[in-house]
Amino acid sequence: MSPPDAAAHPVKPDRVFDRESEWADLVGFACDERPGATLGLVSGQRRQGKTFLLETVAQAVDGFYFDGQEAAEAETLHRLADRLGEYTGTTHPPRWQRWEDAVDALLALGDQSPSLVIIDNFPDLVGPSPALPSVIHSALRRLHQVRRHNRVRLILSGGTPVLMRRLFSGSSSLHRLASLELLVRPFGFREAARFWGIRSPRLAVQVHAIVGGTPAYRSDLVCDDTPAGPQDFDAWVCRTVLNPRVPLFWEARSLLEGEANHADRALCHSALAAITAGCSTPGEIAERIGAPLTDVSHVLAVLRNRGLLHGEPDAFRHGLTRYRIAEPLLAFEHALARPHRTAVEQEDAASVWHRARETFDSAVAAPHFTQLCRHWATDHAAPATMGGEPETALRGTISDPAEHTRLDIDVAVRGTVDGRPGVLLSVGLARWDESMDMHHLERLLHILSVLAASGEDISRARPGCYSAMGFGPELRSAEARGEVFLVNVDRLYHGE
Repeated sequence: MSPPDAAAHPVKPDRVFDRESEWADLVGFACDERPGATLGLVSGQRRQGKTFLLETVAQAVDGFYFDGQEAAEAETLHRLADRLGEYTGTTHPPRWQRWEDAVDALLALGDQSPSLVIIDNFPDLVGPSPALPSVIHSALRRLHQVRRHNRVRLILSGGTPVLMRRLFSGSSSLHRLASLELLVRPFGFREAARFWGIRSPRLAVQVHAIVGGTPAYRSDLVCDDTPAGPQDFDAWVCRTVLNPRVPLFWEARSLLEGEANHADRALCHSALAAITAGCSTPGEIAERIGAPLTDVSHVLAVLRNRGLLHGEPDAFRHGLTRYRIAEPLLAFEHALARPHRTAVEQEDAASVWHRARETFDSAVAAPHFTQLCRHWATDHAAPATMGGEPETALRGTISDPAEHTRLDIDVAVRGTVDGRPGVLLSVGLARWDESMDMHHLERLLHILSVLAASGEDISRARPGCYSAMGFGPELRSAEARGEVFLVNVDRLYHGE
């Protein structure tokens, strides 16, 4: 039996921006007419709109939604009973003494028809009730065995995927029962520009380098204050992220408040500052901050598990992991806001920003632009541009034996050609505040010759130049001859 036709599902309301695939997955799960109780897991970083999305889906399908909070078990059970009573119209809600009875009552909503039950902020409930995942697992298993007609659609939501999986470590089979596992991600950079109402591609990069694709930063933390245009960017920074009276000013530090102790938090801050200074490997970070490699590796793992860091392999040095900050606001904080924190709180923000503007361009906007170029290569570049199906785009480094120097490749793209995976499709350089010309192409051609000498197959590799400032006439002529492809900010946001 197949799920019902998607045409019969509730239409996504206009107030939900983007999220077409997430909406389709959630309403498809909720409206599935097939017999049998099902479990869905929804996760994601805070402020990505999980709660808003789940509440809207629950309203659309007349489901039951419960927002978990940090509270004693008895208080939570009392509040849950009241909510369920309101939902079912019960005059005298039950007074449960244990989770087993509450879970059974929730799952019984699916006895007559498909019924969506959402428990949001689930990790907050597990703290005072560590057996809750096992209770839910046992209840679902009983339904599968003795009430196979039950069609409850249970969703547990909250936290990062790593945290959600960790909650089920004592009952790992609960995770295996899930038929839906949805990660609510930040908006992509193109969607974020539309969400913020930004038409200038260069301005879109600048704003994204600070707030990324987190929707709540606009709606909740700056009260919909958006730059009026490129000329308003500096003033927007001063009145929002460098303004102690605006919540966005304090947001970055709150992202690390959950660390176990002060020492871990301090080392996390130092590691993030080192990354914004250009360090990317554990060894480089440890050397920069003067800490033991074992301690640095520990905090990097903590930050990675919380989704605040991405660890990625070097494109050409196998076994070498490079780290980059996943949350742009954290990069802005540690490159610029934190070093100037006292000045921002005591001086005029415009004066501080004037002194820090160059740091923003070099330590925040430039690496962020490079990362957006990598996203473009995998998510938006046409196969014809790359000569294959792009799959990964990474930073890479190689040694030049002749010159005894290191060569950096900003965008090394690999993909599939004629069924062969891992083919090197392109090597590229990215420049944020520099117009590119023939000497950049010559450098790329030299990089390709060094790669070929090392045994890399470069037969399908195309040179790529990415610049936010444009390209010289000779490089444009080389593009016309098919010797290189060029990506400016307009193509980054609108082309392929």
